[in-house]
Amino acid sequence: MDRSGLLKGKERSIGLFGGTFDPIHLGHLRCAKEVQEAFYLSHVIFILAATPPHKVDRPIIATKDRWNMVKLAIADNPSFALSDVEIKREGKSYSIETISYYHRNLKKGEGLFFILGADAFCEIETWKDYTQLFTLCDFIVISRPNFDPLQAPVLTSERFTKEGAGNRFLHPSGHSVSLLSVTPFGISSTEIRRIVREGRSLTYLVPQAVEAYILSAGLYRE
Repeated sequence: MDRSGLLKGKERSIGLFGGTFDPIHLGHLRCAKEVQEAFYLSHVIFILAATPPHKVDRPIIATKDRWNMVKLAIADNPSFALSDVEIKREGKSYSIETISYYHRNLKKGEGLFFILGADAFCEIETWKDYTQLFTLCDFIVISRPNFDPLQAPVLTSERFTKEGAGNRFLHPSGHSVSLLSVTPFGISSTEIRRIVREGRSLTYLVPQAVEAYILSAGLYRE
């Protein structure tokens, strides 16, 4: 699909990439890079969730440690940035509040994209004020194993229409949802935490600086 038309008339566009990043790994970084290149984003901003509303089944390590690991992971890429917008807010980290914040602060000519996985997109109707999300920015849905975003109920409930033969769907507000297939990585934060508990190496799974931080801080041992 030709994405050059998506940014026509816009000086620059930014992508918001949220997550707990517990811990951040090479799959996160590669996905962010592929999205940036595919949609010509000037920056991808990593949004660290302080208290994610959908992940209450296990303890999450301290925000400080997750912040430090993301900062180390993106340090060598000037097109990646880290935001504390959800850390500064009290209570749960709702995407509607984060997107609204960036929407209010857009400069003239800027475009705003929200990046999420197909798994999250398929359950987006459980999110707070989800109907408002598509009126504020464009969405980029990245592929996830065993999840088909074309089956997401929200495409019907929110009256999206398919644009041409590509993987782009238009919302009545004029914003869009674009589906992007990214390089599959058979790793997850859950698996990485298990590997640490077992005392195995994280080489080639996370950036070296992140591995060093995990070991020095003694994270995920229990």
